[in-house]
Amino acid sequence: MNRPLPEDPMIRSLIAQARRAQVSRRTMLAGTGAGATALALAACSTGPGEVTAAEDNSANDPTLNWSNWSFYIDEDEEGGYPTLERFQEETGITVNYNIDVDDNNSYFATVRDQLALGQDIGADTVCLTDWMVSRFIQLGYTQELNKDNIPNASNLVEALQNPAFDPGRVHSLPWQGGFAGIAWNTDQTDELRSVEDLWRPDLAGRVGVLSEMRDTIGLIMLQNGVDITGDFSSDEFMAALDVFREKVDSGQIRNVRGNAYTEDLVSEDTLAAICWSGDITLLNFEAGYEKWKFVIPEAGGTLWNDNFLVPIGSTRKANVEKLIDYYYQPEVAAEVAAWVNYVTPVEGAYEAAIAIDPELAENQLIFPNEETLSQVSVFRGLSAQEENEFQSAFQSVLLGS
Repeated sequence: MNRPLPEDPMIRSLIAQARRAQVSRRTMLAGTGAGATALALAACSTGPGEVTAAEDNSANDPTLNWSNWSFYIDEDEEGGYPTLERFQEETGITVNYNIDVDDNNSYFATVRDQLALGQDIGADTVCLTDWMVSRFIQLGYTQELNKDNIPNASNLVEALQNPAFDPGRVHSLPWQGGFAGIAWNTDQTDELRSVEDLWRPDLAGRVGVLSEMRDTIGLIMLQNGVDITGDFSSDEFMAALDVFREKVDSGQIRNVRGNAYTEDLVSEDTLAAICWSGDITLLNFEAGYEKWKFVIPEAGGTLWNDNFLVPIGSTRKANVEKLIDYYYQPEVAAEVAAWVNYVTPVEGAYEAAIAIDPELAENQLIFPNEETLSQVSVFRGLSAQEENEFQSAFQSVLLGS
């Protein structure tokens, strides 16, 4: 049943902005090169500290600091955040929204010493990617969430309720997510269905892949029949890395890039790529037609999420829990998804989006159904030893050693 679009001009403005070109929040996540890898390896050497959670003072302090990535919340033309402003009006909690996360590793490097001492890091909540959240949890740097304060957490989609790095979502709840899959230029090459198709002779030297290890190697591991959510071995990881190395050395893979891989697709320097879902939606919007086709490979794709967590030194946990509960309302989640063009983790947001924009609601890259979610996997959290071993091996391919 088609419901009428809302008359609220703010909602219509959000939809209009969602259709415009957006700078991908993933730009800075992957294309960080050797420097970030060195940071990652250094960070992994930090052992768990004996720290306890700070005492909550939310009842006496109606404020909170939220650290997040750029272009990752709904904005109006004046640079305000409509949904966040409504939260403040409804609760009386003042939110300092800080765009100070530009890379998982670099952010961790700036706060790890304070975390190790159980100190306030200047953020009461921060949205970080699954694998970094796993590190925080392993090191004891997060506080347990009180679900009594987050009744809307029951709206979390089933597929995200029990990740290996946080069973039962004791320490984290997703903010936004997306897929890694494959895409091709429909004007220049034939259909692709698997990672194996990227190695076709006609695509030699015209393939791009991501410099995000968990997505590129994750897709190759899935092609090899490995369950990336489970207790896979070092040998299984290295077998996928051997495929990656051979395709780089042979020239089949032209570029290993962060979000700049989209420039290669636009220039037709590459005709096919391992890529992120939201970027292809944007490229097609800019092209004015479906020039690039994105699919989840037959063997499966990866699903990443950025997640709310409460650092160990925060004294405003209850305030954060109210914030999370607010954003887990389906109507609010739908508004955010309309602007950011990534996957909302909130059950019911799809139905809410139908009332806003039926076409948007049917986009599987923004509102995936259970069938779509069944085709993707979250790369499991790695131990510090695995992180060192795998990142070093991956980086050795990029450096040609």
